[in-house]
Amino acid sequence: MRSSTAFKLLSAVFGVLSISCDSFMPNEVSVLSAFKEAIYDDPFLVLSNWNALDANPCNWTGVWCSPARDRVLTLNISSSSLRGFLAPDLGLLSSLQNLILHNNSLLGTIPKELGLLKSLKVLDLGTNQLSGPIPAEIGSLRNVTKINLQSNGLTGGLPSELGNLSNLVELRLDRNKLQGTIPGNDNSSFTSNINGKYAFRGNATGFCLSSRLQIADFSYNFLFGRIPPCLKYLPRLSFQGNCFYNVNIKQRSPEQCGASPPPAKSHPGATSNHQHAEVASKHHGASKPAWLLALEILTGAIVGLLLLLAVLTAVKKCKGRPPVIIPWKKGSSGKDQMIISIDSEMLNNIKKWSRQELELACEDFSNIIGSSADSLVYKGVLKDGSEIAVISLGIKEELWTGHLEHYFQKEVADLARLSHENTGKLLGYCKESVPFTRMLVFEYASNGTLYEHLHYGEGCQLSWFRRMKIIIGIARGLRYLHTEADPSFTVSEINSSAVYLTDDFTPKLVNFDSWKTVLARSAKNSGSLHNGIPSALEGHHLDVQGNIFAFGVLLLEIITGRLPYCKDKGPLVDWAKEHLDQPEIISYLVDSELKHFRYDDLKVICEVVKLCIQPEATKRPSIQVLCPMLEDGIDTSIAIDLKGTPLAWAELALSS
Repeated sequence: MRSSTAFKLLSAVFGVLSISCDSFMPNEVSVLSAFKEAIYDDPFLVLSNWNALDANPCNWTGVWCSPARDRVLTLNISSSSLRGFLAPDLGLLSSLQNLILHNNSLLGTIPKELGLLKSLKVLDLGTNQLSGPIPAEIGSLRNVTKINLQSNGLTGGLPSELGNLSNLVELRLDRNKLQGTIPGNDNSSFTSNINGKYAFRGNATGFCLSSRLQIADFSYNFLFGRIPPCLKYLPRLSFQGNCFYNVNIKQRSPEQCGASPPPAKSHPGATSNHQHAEVASKHHGASKPAWLLALEILTGAIVGLLLLLAVLTAVKKCKGRPPVIIPWKKGSSGKDQMIISIDSEMLNNIKKWSRQELELACEDFSNIIGSSADSLVYKGVLKDGSEIAVISLGIKEELWTGHLEHYFQKEVADLARLSHENTGKLLGYCKESVPFTRMLVFEYASNGTLYEHLHYGEGCQLSWFRRMKIIIGIARGLRYLHTEADPSFTVSEINSSAVYLTDDFTPKLVNFDSWKTVLARSAKNSGSLHNGIPSALEGHHLDVQGNIFAFGVLLLEIITGRLPYCKDKGPLVDWAKEHLDQPEIISYLVDSELKHFRYDDLKVICEVVKLCIQPEATKRPSIQVLCPMLEDGIDTSIAIDLKGTPLAWAELALSS
């Protein structure tokens, strides 16, 4: 009898547990899967046990659920080096109380959908690489007590809606790029309470509404104006490193602050008179003209009416729909794709070309001068006669994800900031939806690629003298990219096809193929890139050693006239190694097309090549070391070359 009772009890417990597991909202599983989908690098494999087929994610790393195990209450994955984006789907975790993703490498903008998390108490996205503005929708998180967005790249102004957070105790916005003023003032008098804060009598706005705010850090941004009196209880260090007026706190220099002029100074006593007038207005309610009072009432009525119309319009649009729209879209292939928030501010100062303009310049895109599996290169002529090279990405719209869009925009922004004699100059970009278009517009180098001259041109065109000038030019271009550009930049593929030549054979490094791997992965994964985005998305400074090795191979290609890889003879590096360590036979490396070369130059180049192609990447020297070796060891003065070949006379005439 007892065993029967025990069995029934166990069955009942099992039944309850089964109901709990089955009752877990499947929508929350899909939201967490979307979060994982937006993470393209998980070096510590913290998401390795996140299985989308699991009906209940409560055992997943970083996920904490309610006691009934039917709701996600906390998502806490900090200091895990996650690289990726914040999926807007996170806004669908309706019961989420803590979103803590501190100290990772998250990119993109903060999705406005996070404002839907009405139960959220802690929002910690500090120490990432987030950009763009703080969404005003964050002001809807009425239960939030802590917000940490410090140490990112956030821009724009502080939303006044943050003052609506009546339960906010801690706010950290330091070390960003925020601009504008700190919203907050009161329309009546205030008195200091025993805790040092200001207690208001009357209406207040912005942060002056945040009666529970105890900790706030606005330091090291670009905020200007005056510090609201209601926040003067905060430590002075909370406001340092900005552009505030008339404060005895360390601020940025005028050069860093730019155009933020202080208010005009008036005669002595004006300030005190103004303050007395303000106090009189607050305490005694100074009378106003009747017409001014009527105008204020009318203005307020109009604003209220407009707000009411906006609310009614929104309600009408949402009628018959679920209260939350899942931010996914269907591609033409019928497969789901996630929409990622994109920071359009990256492209603010870069020229945007219309497809029609480029179509006209490139003769209806018939003037093709280059192609690869993922792009076409057109030559175009603008109305003013200047020549351009237009690179069009060859990818289907249904495979174009938010990840790729962010990378495309980041690539445009990175290329646009480069300015050096030996790097290609980006003139702008083209981005249109119908027809789907992603193009880059470069300044055209009229003498083709180095590859064409080495392997298809006439050998006499690339004399030893010209090859030496090209080598030093490439080295200087790399030195600029690796050490002078801020942040540093690497070329995705350094080879003779990436070196374009001007009329006087000045080399220009052009990064045409930086997204080749990304596009190849996207095609393979049919739009799913969570395991496929390469390190190129992480930043251009990451493959410096790879650039150095490729530079060494390119030097060999230039002096030998041989392809980097030949089916019959194998890799050029393997063949060259037999000659590099034997001074008596290094002359066999020289291109047979050349009638003249300088042995001293060749020795220097061989020494540099040996340093570049060392198998262990950490032993390869930086371009800062290699470039002076070439500049000091190779004599490119025309006088030296005149002694060896009459061709230099023709080169001198061409370059003069």
